[in-house]
Amino acid sequence: MDFNLTENQQMIRESVRDFAERVIKPVAQELDEKAEFSIELTKKMGELGLFGMYLPQKYGGQGMDTLSYIIAVEEITRIDSSQGATLAAHNSLGIGPLYYYGTEEQKMKYLPKLCTGEALWAFGLTEPDAGSDSRGSKTKAALENGTWSINGSKIFITNGSSPISIGVTVQAVSDEVEGKKEFSTIIVDRNTPGFTARPMHNKMMWRASDTSEMFFDNCKVPEENLLGKRGQGSKIMLSTLDNGRLSIAAMGLGLAQGAYELALNYAKERKQFGKPISKFQDIAFSLADMATKIELARNLLYKACWLKDNNLPFAKEAAMSKLYCSEIAKEVADKAVQIHGGYGLIKDYDIERHYRDQRLLQIGEGTSEIQRLVISRYIGC
Repeated sequence: MDFNLTENQQMIRESVRDFAERVIKPVAQELDEKAEFSIELTKKMGELGLFGMYLPQKYGGQGMDTLSYIIAVEEITRIDSSQGATLAAHNSLGIGPLYYYGTEEQKMKYLPKLCTGEALWAFGLTEPDAGSDSRGSKTKAALENGTWSINGSKIFITNGSSPISIGVTVQAVSDEVEGKKEFSTIIVDRNTPGFTARPMHNKMMWRASDTSEMFFDNCKVPEENLLGKRGQGSKIMLSTLDNGRLSIAAMGLGLAQGAYELALNYAKERKQFGKPISKFQDIAFSLADMATKIELARNLLYKACWLKDNNLPFAKEAAMSKLYCSEIAKEVADKAVQIHGGYGLIKDYDIERHYRDQRLLQIGEGTSEIQRLVISRYIGC
């Protein structure tokens, strides 16, 4: 087993870290306070080549491996989860299904523009009454005379309503016989009549990312907008979530790394009883535990990426990574606030934002409870 990053992967880490420090960090707090999605930062991430990193160059991608992409998400989220969420959701939930299941015509129509940072794409799965139970979806799609008519709604959809969002892949019930639902995924362009997307406000976390509600009122799209085969919706959704779990795990890892570094630096600078608090055993041991658990999380996630890149089964490890990295992010962020003391509760300190941002990681793209359910099935329970 070789735990060393390749020269290219190391270069990606260094370049993305430098970008996050120079370009994102100076504006992250202000964007969070204003709850403002940044078109400018999104375009700059596109210029850096962070969208569609794993896509072949013929579709506008960089032709890189999964781990290179995961490292990029990790480094962006180390500084700001909102920008990490924009990057992760667009690559895994937006681009992923189009690339893995789209026809050549669909790929050439959408993917090149989605790799530039000039446009974003969403994946419409979650509904008001269908979260962990994805098969509880009520959004319906009826095919008549070569046209899909979609009716229903979606909620908590990332990248669905920003000024540069251009469409969404919708999971809908395309047939139902004796209570058994058939699910299909359908491409809906933003300007399609009957389709409305609006941003959700007053979020506790990821305040500078775009989260939307979507409504479909006799929304009509041509039959060829079907993504994959009819009835393949659940398969597409599940495989998309497997890939998405790696992205969320990377966000958890990056946030934990950022929170740990903030706590370590603060502990070295903050003095009590005549010496830096990093010299006190309780603080020093807490930081040692944080560093150890982050390293464990990184090795688990990178192994899952290695499995995927070597065309080996990785779904179990993806679920494990998502579970562990998100839980470690929560633990590390909480302890980092404790080390900061009262200052950790003030918005002037970045750790306050990290503490809020980590909370979604145990919920989004499958709760921690659902991850345990998935893992339990893989181990034969």
